Amino acid sequence: MELHLDGAAPQPPYEQIRAGVVAQVADGTLVHGQRLPAVRRLAASLQVAPGTVARAYRALESDGIVETRGRAGTFVAPSADPVEAAAAAAARAYAVQIHRLGLPAARAVALAERALEAVAQEDAG
Repeated sequence: MELHLDGAAPQPPYEQIRAGVVAQVADGTLVHGQRLPAVRRLAASLQVAPGTVARAYRALESDGIVETRGRAGTFVAPSADPVEAAAAAAARAYAVQIHRLGLPAARAVALAERALEAVAQEDAG
C-alpha cells in the first residue's frame, strides 16, 4: 500500500489516509483480505502521529471498508465493494465539507439530490 499526504490539502491527514485506502480498494490495488500496515508502521512512514492513522482506520471500519481482527491486524473487508467504497468516499468528503460550512443536513441532502438529478439529465441529453 502506497499513500502520500499533501500538507497543503484542505483535508486533514486522517481523511487523506482514509480516502487513499478507499481509492486503492476501488481501483483494485488493495484486494479483499489484504492486510493493511500496522498503525505505528504506517504512521512512521507518513510522518504522522499513530492516532491519526488509528482515526483513519476507525473511519474505514465504520464505512465497512476494512475490518480489524484484534492483534492480527487490519484487513480489507471481504464485503468491500469497490463501487460502494468510492461512493462512500465521495459521500464522506461531501459530508465533511458540509459540516465545515455549517449547513443543516436536510439542506445538504436536498442539494445533493438536485445535483444528482442534474447529472442524470446531462447524461440523458
